[in-house]
Amino acid sequence: MLVRVVDCNFVSLRGRKIKNLSQKASRSTEVERSCTNPEMISMAGIYVHIPFCKQACYYCNFHFSTQLNNREAMVAAICKDIDLRHHYLTETKLNSVYFGGGTPSLLDKSQLSEIFQRIRHYFELKEGAEITFECNPDDITSGYLNDLLALGVNRLSLGIQSFFDADLEFMHRAHNGLDALKSLKLIKNAGFDNYSLDLIYGSPTTSDEMWQYNVNQLIDAGVPHISAYCLTIEDNTVFGRWQKQKRLEPIDDEKASRQFYYLLDALEEAGYHAYEISNFAKPGYEAVHNSNYWTGQAYLGVGPAAHSYNGEERQWCVANNARYMKSVEDGIVEVQNEVLTLADRCNEMIMTRLRTSGGLDLDELSRIFGPNYRKLIEKGLENGEMISHIHREGNRIKLSRSGKMMADRLAASLFIVESD
Repeated sequence: MLVRVVDCNFVSLRGRKIKNLSQKASRSTEVERSCTNPEMISMAGIYVHIPFCKQACYYCNFHFSTQLNNREAMVAAICKDIDLRHHYLTETKLNSVYFGGGTPSLLDKSQLSEIFQRIRHYFELKEGAEITFECNPDDITSGYLNDLLALGVNRLSLGIQSFFDADLEFMHRAHNGLDALKSLKLIKNAGFDNYSLDLIYGSPTTSDEMWQYNVNQLIDAGVPHISAYCLTIEDNTVFGRWQKQKRLEPIDDEKASRQFYYLLDALEEAGYHAYEISNFAKPGYEAVHNSNYWTGQAYLGVGPAAHSYNGEERQWCVANNARYMKSVEDGIVEVQNEVLTLADRCNEMIMTRLRTSGGLDLDELSRIFGPNYRKLIEKGLENGEMISHIHREGNRIKLSRSGKMMADRLAASLFIVESD
């Protein structure tokens, strides 16, 4: 029996593991596999998690360590992880590789070269495959950028967050506003034409005028891809502890909404495509790797806390550097697995597709999961809040302008689960 979920808990962050429904139902493997959509796992990617940072940003809840003395050992472990788990992907041709973290730009050329060599040993990169590398502005030099180009990196993701020192100091970033401006020039001079810059809005230190300046700086610079995220307070962060101690006020939702709507209007006028709620691109510069996450493609994640997905299950490595390296050394990578039910997959499709400009295609959902799932979704769409914050184009459901500010809640209201 299919029923609506009234209480659910999930997290979706930068394409890492999507935590599914707390309530699940068991189904036979045969039924599960028969309903896997081959179109959704036809392309493969690799995510490499580099778990080091110079210092902890106060908002960050990703796994990292500020102990940098074992980088060589970690690189060796990541390479052996690839040796041990490359078969997780049945597709040996990759259309994307993504180095994230943490701070990948804390590794030097020789260390990165080891990882690239191991990937290329087991996988073939499709022609034009996207190879993205996350950098911090304070790590950027012309020599380092040339090294990345020589290794095959063809896309950068730069964590600017703001051009104002007040914002950066509040967030405990390692760079300042001048570093941000310099790094942007260095990227252009190095010859990278495909790159993305991150911004954060909604911070207590970011006035509307400051936010407008940040956005217009990127527009004026002709940045081809922009990712913008509202500052969120996570429990296991410095900001989370401060908020519990009453040292930090909750985020001002009205200000965050104003700044988000300014972002939408300014980037649309400048010719950017809002292809996902937090991601904006000039034509042809949409991120391949992240788009694959949102459309359900398979990927292998290596490194501590990295997540993998093969169409039937999610798998994630232990979020502890020492335990990860020890397990790899012992020849059995310490991972956890979560087998996804039909309802899990359906709910993930709802959550991810609603965040994209293409929206949720009910015909596709019905083809993959069956008419009973569609009927429940259709019923959920009759909810008054849904009607107020979505619009329908035939069989395609899209979030309205106001709906984008409450995407996760709207998606959760449509979630379903199988029950005996």
